[in-house]
Amino acid sequence: MQQPDLELVQVRRNESFKVWAHGYPYKTVRWHFHPEYELHLVTATTGTFRVGDYVGAFEPGNLVMTGPNLPHNWVSNVAPDEVIPERCLVLQFTQEFIQGCLALFPELDFVAGLLDESTHGIGFPPATAALVTPILTELLHAIGARRIALFVTLLNILGQIRTRVPLASGEFQSEPMKYMSGAMNHVLGHIRRNFTAELHESELAKLSGLSPSAFSRTFRKHTGMTFVPYINLLRIDFACQLLVQGRKNVTEICYETGFNNVSNFNRQFLLLKQTTPSKFRNTHTMNAAMAASAA
Repeated sequence: MQQPDLELVQVRRNESFKVWAHGYPYKTVRWHFHPEYELHLVTATTGTFRVGDYVGAFEPGNLVMTGPNLPHNWVSNVAPDEVIPERCLVLQFTQEFIQGCLALFPELDFVAGLLDESTHGIGFPPATAALVTPILTELLHAIGARRIALFVTLLNILGQIRTRVPLASGEFQSEPMKYMSGAMNHVLGHIRRNFTAELHESELAKLSGLSPSAFSRTFRKHTGMTFVPYINLLRIDFACQLLVQGRKNVTEICYETGFNNVSNFNRQFLLLKQTTPSKFRNTHTMNAAMAASAA
């Protein structure tokens, strides 16, 4: 079985977990792993999915939970030029976050069993997916305390399902250290730790042991993107976290996230978020105020 690729998951500093949707094709649709727990709900297409050493068929309503560093992938049966606007909803959270929740709230003790089982992947019945779908959909846009309420509701539903089934075999063992020994995963780990610093593709090629041209091809194969847009994406996502915190101005955030000038920062932000940094912050502030007044 081929080595899985490392996926860099960015949970915003002002949020406890990440909820997002993506279509098909998409750059993360590949055999990959990450240290975060993941709840994955398919909303469109059919195809084949892999979790550890498990291989099965999926259709809309396929709901799976994976534990830290457990390799997984969903591949849809679609025409080569077909584009699906939304293929799945994804929730991701760190081990530190969920363990902190268990330490603070003994009422969540039931979640411990769910987390243990997720190390080999858990499949849930369609009826559970039907209950979870509106919660994940609302979580895409929820803010503030409403996000936490929905998250706990989600855990409560999943924890009470007795018909959940293990996916990977008991013999399968995740090997994150072995995965990270691969040249490209080693580079991606370095990028994750240093994406706000000055990075040069030629230097990363040396770190991987590949020639510059081979590195460029391999990097795109692993990430679905070329080097500069990938770095810009990580930096802009980090900028969004700093903007919603509201303590720093746009210029300060520009340089803290690794950009060398404000005009380029604004241009890349507009390209990726279809708005300016100032408008992004204002929209978030307005939405937060509306949510507080409605509470």
